[in-house]
Amino acid sequence: MARLELILVVLFIAFTIFAFVDCLRTEDSRVRALPKYLWLVLIVILTPFGGILWLLIGKDRADRSPVRHSNHGPDDDPAFLRQLAEDKRREERIRELEARLAELDDDQNNSKDK
Repeated sequence: MARLELILVVLFIAFTIFAFVDCLRTEDSRVRALPKYLWLVLIVILTPFGGILWLLIGKDRADRSPVRHSNHGPDDDPAFLRQLAEDKRREERIRELEARLAELDDDQNNSKDK
């Protein structure tokens, strides 16, 4: 029984530290219901219920965007197709420049031979 109590105390302390640090690092604009300093006091005084209240009520979770699944493949995605076109143009430009460099190199070699 003593081991269980010790384990619970350690878990409560760890959870309280987690909630306290989470509250400290949360931007003031995302704190709801009470000012941040009051949440910090509640987290410490009402262990572990203060931390639970902080996570349920005190912290605004609006920044989590829902996962969107597209119903189309990458070949229907305009951004993907635009990127493919840009890559193709870039590769063509590189080939063109390499051909020009090869011509210039050949011209230089021919002029040295004469």
